[in-house]
Amino acid sequence: MNLKRPISITTRAGMLACVLMLCAGAPVSGADAPAATSPDATPTAASVGTPSAATGAPVPDAPPADFKTLDQEIQDAKKDVIELNKDLFVLQEELLFPSNTQVAVYVSMDVGTFFALDSVTLKIDNKEVKNYLYTAREAEALLKGGVQELYLGNLKVGKHELVAFFTGKGPMDRDYKRGATINFAKSVGAKYLELKITDRVTKHQPEFKIKDWE
Repeated sequence: MNLKRPISITTRAGMLACVLMLCAGAPVSGADAPAATSPDATPTAASVGTPSAATGAPVPDAPPADFKTLDQEIQDAKKDVIELNKDLFVLQEELLFPSNTQVAVYVSMDVGTFFALDSVTLKIDNKEVKNYLYTAREAEALLKGGVQELYLGNLKVGKHELVAFFTGKGPMDRDYKRGATINFAKSVGAKYLELKITDRVTKHQPEFKIKDWE
């Protein structure tokens, strides 16, 4: 028994057309066409990135805009925190030292040829309120015209006494300790006092004064 099925005219015509196209070198389209990749095919920019104009090497893609936006938001947040800390510090000083009871003492130096400052001890109404030891860098800053806030506190309205003791190296590099005293009246409002160290050239000695900035 012959089990072979006859091939239809349409099928034979299609097979003949494919053979003719292959012989002529034309590409075969459709689902039966092989997905061959030529070894000489040029890689696309999407597969390897954008080549550098100078070296021809692939250049990494730029970071997404979302990352730039996030970084900018972080920097802005840091600036806001710094400004907030400044405002909190000012608010804390206003709460702890109200202007109607506030007293501030500053230290300054002029020339400093005959005295090298080591420390300052401050007493108000016979009570020690500050004892400060200076580093070489801080003393140098004062000699260059810097002004230091030595003490900030509260005082009630009335009369008060301030005594300051200065220790350091005097003429001929000798240990030197001197004091200065001032009696002042504290009224309603902030009070500012300055401990001023100057050179008394005529006597080749340092001079210590307390100035009341009324």
